[in-house]
Amino acid sequence: MNRFERPALRAMTGYTFGEQPQDGSVIKLNTNENPYAPSPAIAEALARFDVATLRRYPSPFAQGFREAAAALHGLTADWVMATNGGDELLRLLITTYLEPGQPLATTEPSYSLYPVLAAVQGCPTVTFDLEADFALPEDLGARAEAAGAGLFCLVNPHAPTGRLFSEGALETLLSQFSGVVLIDQAYVDFIDEDQKAAALGLIQRHDRVLLLRTLSKGYALAGLRFGYGLAQPSLLEPMLTKTRDSYNVDAIAQALATAALEDQAWAHDNWAKVRRDRAALKAALAARGYEAPPSQTNFLFPTVPSALDAATIKDQLKAAGILVRHFPGALGQRLRITVGTAEENAALLAALPGAP
Repeated sequence: MNRFERPALRAMTGYTFGEQPQDGSVIKLNTNENPYAPSPAIAEALARFDVATLRRYPSPFAQGFREAAAALHGLTADWVMATNGGDELLRLLITTYLEPGQPLATTEPSYSLYPVLAAVQGCPTVTFDLEADFALPEDLGARAEAAGAGLFCLVNPHAPTGRLFSEGALETLLSQFSGVVLIDQAYVDFIDEDQKAAALGLIQRHDRVLLLRTLSKGYALAGLRFGYGLAQPSLLEPMLTKTRDSYNVDAIAQALATAALEDQAWAHDNWAKVRRDRAALKAALAARGYEAPPSQTNFLFPTVPSALDAATIKDQLKAAGILVRHFPGALGQRLRITVGTAEENAALLAALPGAP
């Protein structure tokens, strides 16, 4: 035990990472990475990168990337903030907009990093159960308001359930809650085309809503650690000028992220393949007795057949060289399975025990 560690940190538990094996032969369906390669434009941008420029600091605000993102979303650059992964943006929101001791609100279940970052700031987390079908409770915002929360973090499409909440449901939450609202859109790129809801209208109507985007999922760049936020300039300004780390996004990452964003043809083809594979995997799982709710992400969240045990199945799959995610507790009879390539999905299905 380190006697100099803050007592609040000593009492908390850190974030639990998904298993990251070094064995390249393992089929990794546990951390929602993209199964397909990133755009060739990224390799080209890396080959063109002038290493001699690394003696200089990078653009402090990643201006080239901000302009590319703004053009993509029909905004101006001052509505965009680049961060070292989406997780940095979460930390900045908490340190900028939550007083120590003020609660952060989220759903149960949700992204497990939220309460960790809140605890680092000395803030409690208040959670509110989703409905049985994983919908948002109609009084969700009112309950967060009554709890005194200053920030509400909501994943949409939701993790780990895969559900997409409508813009109307988000407006209801906003009508009841007066604090800052983060809409974490880490999985937005995998939404079916006929259900696309980028929620850009929300940030144009509300000066306290921020959309989080990441290149880790849809752009197959989890190893790059690059994310960005979209919000009205007044919401971004304190983070950009006060709480953000200096030169928070390095020069190489800025160049590669910009190249990825500019190759929308490759990205859209990649997303379409994931959606195709998701539908096929969902049907094949159901045929084996693993029923999954509708998903608008790159993963499924099936319940295992009643005669089987989810934790045991996860261990059996691991022994076969296939990793999936299991959450104990109330979600204990479900597995979260990342959509892999057709070949990876076939290997999973071959190793998965069916309903007796």
